[in-house]
Amino acid sequence: MQTFPGERLEVLLAHSEIKHRVESIGKRITMDYDGKALLLVGILKGSFVFMADLVRSIDLPVAVDFMAMSSYGAATKSSGVVRILKDLDHGVDGRHVVIVEDIVDTGLTLNYIYGHMRSRGAASVKICSLLDKPSRRQVAVPLHYKGFEIPDEFVVGYGLDVDERYRNLPDVCRLVQE
Repeated sequence: MQTFPGERLEVLLAHSEIKHRVESIGKRITMDYDGKALLLVGILKGSFVFMADLVRSIDLPVAVDFMAMSSYGAATKSSGVVRILKDLDHGVDGRHVVIVEDIVDTGLTLNYIYGHMRSRGAASVKICSLLDKPSRRQVAVPLHYKGFEIPDEFVVGYGLDVDERYRNLPDVCRLVQE
């Protein structure tokens, strides 16, 4: 893919590897929520590609909703300030909620969302993240479904971006600033 001047991409996780792991997570969710009213809550914008593939890997009736949060802006490191940009369209009271996130970094955003869902009366709340960057964690959050643990590097692709660039890459790539 063509990059912007001063940037280089290195594949960290190939699409085939991601596809296999997403299917595996979908099977686990199918087993865990058999017979339950399941609601997947995607955290926009980064989770949309992961969530689309995940939904197709779950063999149950499933509802979806989205929230948009911000802690990055145009930066490559979290600011630590969590803002709700878009709240859910429907209530979670009495529903089993799986929060779907692209990456867990500091944990601040997910900690906020996790508590928010529990306070709104969800029957249960679990977190599913494609990527986990534990070396950056500031707040412990329970990751019930995890795709890959990655080092403390800024990554793009498969829905993840830097300043709205590179979301359309099929792989997860390191973004190297030259």
